[in-house]
Amino acid sequence: MIRIIMHGCNGKMGQVISGLLAEDDTAELVAGIDPADDGHNPYPVFGNIDQCDVEADCLIDFSAAPAVDKMLDYCVARKLPCVLCSTGLSEAQLQKVKEASKRIAVLKSANMSLGINLLLKLLKEAAGLLAPAGFDMEIVEKHHNLKVDAPSGTALALADSINEEFEGQYEYVYDRSSRREKRPRKEIGISAVRGGTIVGDHDVIFAGPDEVITFSHTAYSKAVFGKGAVQAAKFLAGKAAGMYDMSHVIEGAG
Repeated sequence: MIRIIMHGCNGKMGQVISGLLAEDDTAELVAGIDPADDGHNPYPVFGNIDQCDVEADCLIDFSAAPAVDKMLDYCVARKLPCVLCSTGLSEAQLQKVKEASKRIAVLKSANMSLGINLLLKLLKEAAGLLAPAGFDMEIVEKHHNLKVDAPSGTALALADSINEEFEGQYEYVYDRSSRREKRPRKEIGISAVRGGTIVGDHDVIFAGPDEVITFSHTAYSKAVFGKGAVQAAKFLAGKAAGMYDMSHVIEGAG
């Protein structure tokens, strides 16, 4: 039985994962970390991560960027593998993640769904063929009105996947309102929409001469991300130090 600590257990994703693990025969949630708790969880919850002394095999993080630094320190000190799902990290935090991965196993993904991670692979091939043929590339992402970061970590991951095909030559453009010029060829436009209860919607548009090709992914429930995070935790438990992503989980499952 794989023992998991949930960092951000009372958030929406934390509660989704709590429900999934309650019905899992191969993994269990042994503790939660959250500054606000009303005692409704069937496992112990600690308001301060430093107070958590429960033994575990992996930690899943679905919190917020300000809480990530302390969480990484905790995992490194306890040699605890970490599935890092929080987005909106600063450059300094991303560097800290890289340093932590030298001492523990860290799986970082902006999106835990199988569909998005398959899309990341498909986009590289599409971009390599379409961009040289004169297609412009735009990404439009839509999320609920409570999401604090924009653009989404998934949108940036999609853009990065495309840009890898061209060794980072493309510039990312987030706002065209102050620009009065013809669209440069080597750029990827990224637009964010926030409203209602949209779980997650991403469109990658390849607009070329007289035709448009769109790759779309829609998440209808947060459960799709929770299932991926649990699968990732099972994969990561016992792994050697290093940086991992969902492609390793997919390959391991295959």
